[in-house]
Amino acid sequence: MRSFALVVTALLAVAYAYVGSRLATGPWSAVLLAGPFILIWILPAYYWGSDRSREGFIDRVVHRASYLSMAWVSFILVLTLARDALLLLTFAYPDEHRMIVTAGVPVVLGASLVAMAIGAVAAFRGPRVERIDLPVPGLHPDLEGYRIVQISDLHVGPNIRRHYVQRVVDLSRSLEPDLIALTGDIVDGPLERLAPHVAPLAALARDGKAFFILGNHDCYAGADSWIAHFRDLGMRVLLNEHALVRKGAARLLVGGVVDPAYARMRPEISLQGAGAADYRLLLAHNPRLARLGAAAGFDLQLSGHTHAGQFFPWTFVIHLFHAPHVAGLSREGRMSVYVSAGTGTWGPPVRFGTNPELTLLRLVRA
Repeated sequence: MRSFALVVTALLAVAYAYVGSRLATGPWSAVLLAGPFILIWILPAYYWGSDRSREGFIDRVVHRASYLSMAWVSFILVLTLARDALLLLTFAYPDEHRMIVTAGVPVVLGASLVAMAIGAVAAFRGPRVERIDLPVPGLHPDLEGYRIVQISDLHVGPNIRRHYVQRVVDLSRSLEPDLIALTGDIVDGPLERLAPHVAPLAALARDGKAFFILGNHDCYAGADSWIAHFRDLGMRVLLNEHALVRKGAARLLVGGVVDPAYARMRPEISLQGAGAADYRLLLAHNPRLARLGAAAGFDLQLSGHTHAGQFFPWTFVIHLFHAPHVAGLSREGRMSVYVSAGTGTWGPPVRFGTNPELTLLRLVRA
């Protein structure tokens, strides 16, 4: 953690040196610009990796301000780079160049604040329903129209609380699902702090419809205690396991792999000994595990983890790490892969270029 804090400090220092040199007009403006960078630095330097409580009023304010500062710094860096590019392009045109020199700074500052405000509204407005019809050749007649609701990357914690979780639960139930898949990163903190906020999820676990798998943040938050708690809520927790679900005469196999962050076991799955099934569904938080699912013989993998980049410019950067399974539908061999953009948010409570989603996926005959 100490090494990570040093790396963050160095990156923030470089970023501030650039932004300050391009936008600050005097000592006071330089100090004001430094505020968001200091707030970001506080998280790894003072909170992460320590036992410092995050539940006091001041601590909650600091966390919210720090996460918003992350979004603001991202926007201000991109806009400052754009302003400098325009200055280069207009170097041979004195009037236009002078206008960008004088008006560019307030435009950059104002646009970054507007972008952050719009993104915060989009994040806290809650998830919209993303409806996907997946054509399946030779689908069993009893699975025609089978409804799967996916909740992923809810990140109950500093920004997502019980009220938001209740909205997700109410919306999920209104979709009348046959199966509910919680594909990891549901929590972002210890059980003793967040148990009351995840309590509404118990309403989804009736009739054995809800399946839960671990995401990396669930592991960071204390995997074993959360596994036990989700089982107490009535969820079916899959740890490199599979289970059969029946719909009429049809049999749906549901597999689930652990996240690579889980220390007790590696992610692996096999259909050996699983018996016959009319459709095979794999839940894997990280879409990078698609090769494992395709090799095992699954028909569909549901994943999350990427947040589709969550907000600009990370909506483009994420493609460098997760293409072709960044967001939405893609293929891995003969297996379909669906990656949710996330039902909540992590870090900055901001969505810009993406939306939080609750996915309704229906199996239909091709």
